[in-house]
Amino acid sequence: REALIAGLVDGSVEAIATDHAPHEPASKEVEFDRAPFGVTGFETALSLALELVHAGRLPLMRMVELFTSGPASVLGRTRRLAAGEPADLTLFSTEHAWTFHASESASKSRNTPFDGRKFRGAPMATIVAGRVVYRRDA
Repeated sequence: REALIAGLVDGSVEAIATDHAPHEPASKEVEFDRAPFGVTGFETALSLALELVHAGRLPLMRMVELFTSGPASVLGRTRRLAAGEPADLTLFSTEHAWTFHASESASKSRNTPFDGRKFRGAPMATIVAGRVVYRRDA
């Protein structure tokens, strides 16, 4: 874990991304080494990264890079905010307090170690191609 955090800070790790491949509960309710990889993470990824920011272990702008230009670079794409460019944005709060409940998750999966965990910071809205596609009820 500490090596991964160091890699996020020093640039050895270029991106933070989530895998959107939910698994049926039965496929996860087996011996650990027989279960498919992964947990529900799309809804908690940003808030978990913000924990490192709040702890002073990761600069906020580095965290933003890891979720934005980092994945774009790995895919060989350039993304920037500019007139005439796609406006795919996530607006987030570094302070919004919330609790993750797996039973309320938008994911088909409920496999998570974060059920009931309280977070500080969250996505507040997502804009894709200039259109609001998600808005958190505050």
